[in-house]
Amino acid sequence: MSKNIVLKKGLDIPVNGAAELCLSKTVSPDIVAVEPTALKGFTPRLLVKEGDKVLAGSPVMADKKNPAILLASPVSGTVKEIVRGDKRKLLAVTVQADDVQEYLKSEPACGSAEEVKETLLKAGLWPFIIQRPYGITADPAAVPGAIFVSAFSTAPLAADTEFTLGGRVNDIQAGINALARIAPVHVGVADSGSTFAKLENAEISVFKGKHPAGNVGIQIAAVKPIQKGDVVWTVSLLGLAAIGKYLTKGIYDVRRKVAVAGPAAIETAYVETLPGAPMKTLAGFYGGSDEGIRIISGDLLSGKAVGADGYLGFYDDTVTIILEGTEPELLGWAKPVRWSQFSTDHSYFSWLTPWRKYDMDTNLHGGPRAFVMNDSYYAKVLPMDIFPLYLIKACLAGDIDKMEQFGIYQVLPEDLALCEYVDPSKNNIQDMIAQGIDLMLKEMA
Repeated sequence: MSKNIVLKKGLDIPVNGAAELCLSKTVSPDIVAVEPTALKGFTPRLLVKEGDKVLAGSPVMADKKNPAILLASPVSGTVKEIVRGDKRKLLAVTVQADDVQEYLKSEPACGSAEEVKETLLKAGLWPFIIQRPYGITADPAAVPGAIFVSAFSTAPLAADTEFTLGGRVNDIQAGINALARIAPVHVGVADSGSTFAKLENAEISVFKGKHPAGNVGIQIAAVKPIQKGDVVWTVSLLGLAAIGKYLTKGIYDVRRKVAVAGPAAIETAYVETLPGAPMKTLAGFYGGSDEGIRIISGDLLSGKAVGADGYLGFYDDTVTIILEGTEPELLGWAKPVRWSQFSTDHSYFSWLTPWRKYDMDTNLHGGPRAFVMNDSYYAKVLPMDIFPLYLIKACLAGDIDKMEQFGIYQVLPEDLALCEYVDPSKNNIQDMIAQGIDLMLKEMA
């Protein structure tokens, strides 16, 4: 029997450009990038060199701290380039894809919890499992109290999981059955009539509310808040589908439907492609040039700006295209009407048309300044029992005791993305939370 949870706080941002529920095309990229930078806590060690042949599912790098954790190639082909940054930091391994794809096949075993872990580690699927607190790649030796899955997203312009993964329920169920051998699985859904509300071997919770109700961190806080010493794991629905596909078919298949959305998109639709696919393969959606626009791998609030030369992120199923806010606004501060702009606190008369959606851009409409509000300002959009303003300030001050006191164990930067959006002080709140988490990892290890 499902549990109903109503979240009264939050905000749905009315932005234009949601992806049409149709599959526009299937993209089979010639070049695919395997980027370890997407994995927090993963220190890469190369397992291949330029010119090596790999299969889809072949490991291309391992974690230096835990060599059992592997990152695999999503395609078969030839290693084209090892991309490094400052101080020879490994940024990516690019693979030239074969015309005909070949998979590294195996016979997975998942009779016990240890067999499930060993199978996922060898398959290169372990990076889909994230450990909280801190949002790091899960430690296989840890004993999680629970595993959480959010089966929907409320982020602006996010992919519709019913459309993208509704036909892969069997794979998702296989993934749940395996992970349930490790710890109890909790699945959050948006509606009791959802396809994913019928999943078995898991506790189903129905979440009603505005964004960030779809964030798995918000769902954890509502079901079983994380305390000091607790360990929980999370898996995206995409990851769960890939795990289930491997367990049933014995192949590493991370192909996914991706929503291409945003007010600056020439057209909006879904494409089927792979993580690591170049944004240039989506040029038809933004015109081939990224001049004057921002191309984001992920959602509007917490995605990563990658540009036309970037790649689709390992965990992402949305590409958002939005205008850069570079146009000057004459006497903008003296225009109280502003029908074309959205305000969260009724500063403009746009609140009189709550049904309207807006062609938003990246303009901050002001510069960073000192905090000028009390904690209740952020609390209006954050359905968590924490003190967000005090937590942010503790992160800035590097005060570990205060961070613990005000809820650092419960949050990741994405959970406070709305606080950053409504902040009149224009602070980079997600960066501040990330800074605090990095300090906790360094000092508490």
